[in-house]
Amino acid sequence: MKNIGFVGIILIIIGILGIAGLVFIAATRSMTTLENVFLQVLSLVIGIGVSLYISKQSAEKTAREIIKPHARSAFRRLVSLYESLSRASNEIQSINNLESPEDYKVLVAKLDTIVTEQLSTADDALEDWNDIVPDDVEELRENLENRIQGGIDDGAKTTNSR
Repeated sequence: MKNIGFVGIILIIIGILGIAGLVFIAATRSMTTLENVFLQVLSLVIGIGVSLYISKQSAEKTAREIIKPHARSAFRRLVSLYESLSRASNEIQSINNLESPEDYKVLVAKLDTIVTEQLSTADDALEDWNDIVPDDVEELRENLENRIQGGIDDGAKTTNSR
């Protein structure tokens, strides 16, 4: 209950004051049937309101705890992609220092390896997110497939995608 927020505190205070007022009235005089029904309905409404608010807070906290391991995994993959892109950038910047055609072949091989690594990491990240939002991942894969097919000449296919 340490993180129920301002609205939760207000609801609890209203509930306590309402119940205290009704208990005071019931203790000082005998209540009519209508007043008893009103007391019970008010107690029910206040109890349900506080319960719903606190259960919502609890559900949100639980959802964050469930998502946290996936978010860590996605963050690690993002760091891996960033580091890989940094390596690719360094290799591209070294193009001015190349002297022979063999050096260019080595550079292209390095860049191919880096891109393959990035695609593998991205595929792994998609699998992580597939556990949480499978519909969104499927839509993303379809969009990527359409882009890949739309950008390739007839008869040619790429093999880097899984």
